[in-house]
Amino acid sequence: MKELTDFILTFGDLNKQQLDFIVSKSTRFKLPKDAYFSEAGKVPMEVAFLIDGIFRLCYYNDKGEEITNYFIDGNQFIADYEKFEANAPASEYLQAVVDCELLIFSKKDWYEISNTIIGWDKIADKMYRKCLLETIEKRSPLVSEDATTRYLLFLEKFPNLANRIPLSYIASFLGITQQSFSRIRKNIK
Repeated sequence: MKELTDFILTFGDLNKQQLDFIVSKSTRFKLPKDAYFSEAGKVPMEVAFLIDGIFRLCYYNDKGEEITNYFIDGNQFIADYEKFEANAPASEYLQAVVDCELLIFSKKDWYEISNTIIGWDKIADKMYRKCLLETIEKRSPLVSEDATTRYLLFLEKFPNLANRIPLSYIASFLGITQQSFSRIRKNIK
């Protein structure tokens, strides 16, 4: 799987045999729109590489309202990695926004990769840190801005998502009501 191997190679040097071993530990899987890859309250047992599709990270606030916290699109790993590694229940949901194609790694296979390939833990750590930094970079500017500026920044940070995901998810991500979001979109056009 070229997408996976190309992604991994940006974080470290591995030979063809090592890459083939990693790919052999994965299972191709299609997850339908609205299905969950990981659910709050359950211990994450898999890591996946998103070949195609969009996921959202979401949770329910103390009022029972669903809040979209982040979006993830193709060619990167998805997991509640901290909880996966700690063997602890997830606090958020990873939900497919559209039909998604994944390469799934079970916990057993993920650890087998770690125990077989020298330097894999360092590569996995670099991938995890990159994901965290991107999340902070894309999310932080949105926090202190007015709603219109947040939407414009969303379009800048997530240029390929605006026309592919439900507007209610974008409004939730921006922290505004759907009515306010509709007015903002109308004023921008």
